[in-house]
Amino acid sequence: MRLTTLGTGTIALVPERVRAGHLVEAGEVRLLLDCGSGIVQRLAAHDWMSITHVALSHFHADHVGDLPTLIFAWRHGRLPARSEPVEIIGPPGTRDLVERLAAAFGSWLVDPGFPLTVRELPPGEAAVIGGESGFRVEARKVPHTDESVAYSVERGGRRIVYTGDTGFDETLGGWAEGTDVLLCECSLPESMAVPTHLTPRECGLIAARAAPGLLVLTHFYPPVERVDVRAEVGEHFPGRVVLASDGWSHEL
Repeated sequence: MRLTTLGTGTIALVPERVRAGHLVEAGEVRLLLDCGSGIVQRLAAHDWMSITHVALSHFHADHVGDLPTLIFAWRHGRLPARSEPVEIIGPPGTRDLVERLAAAFGSWLVDPGFPLTVRELPPGEAAVIGGESGFRVEARKVPHTDESVAYSVERGGRRIVYTGDTGFDETLGGWAEGTDVLLCECSLPESMAVPTHLTPRECGLIAARAAPGLLVLTHFYPPVERVDVRAEVGEHFPGRVVLASDGWSHEL
């Protein structure tokens, strides 16, 4: 599997980071985790027409804002137009979200000229996508919005856990235990701590329990980048840490 962090920012607009979006690729399956505003521009450097699945962690604009643009690009952005199917995955409420986007943008969003399906994956459930050689995707409830989930993505004995946006949950690390990569939000410094996002020390506490092969931090608000993130994470987690940037990639 290959992980590429396309968008590592937040709704705070900075020139070097767009909103949330991460690409996981293996075999014939290309899974986009979240599709925040700016992601379609980052996808221009990748084979964006061959994405097979989009999984949404929750419904905030910085995680879903470019979904209509991506579907429109698949419809009109290249000739010949897309004919291969796409599946959108998300927590309960995803189908309603897509229908409301279609009411705003047009019926083409749910009938774009290629097969587009929506699969709701409730917390605690798992699905196999892309056939027998594809990914096993499992959702887990996290404390952010009512619908927010984290995802575990597994294939061939390799695993990536993506927290999405989350507040501190001491059991999240246990769920992610042994993962090859923990892709973890790291939003705010301790001085600005809130119940719905993580600080570097909280990332360290979760990682200490999960013991990932690699901790990859993302979703940075500007104030957290003014503290020594590595040092604060390292108070609890002694393993390898990457502060992801847009376009960073890692082969598992």
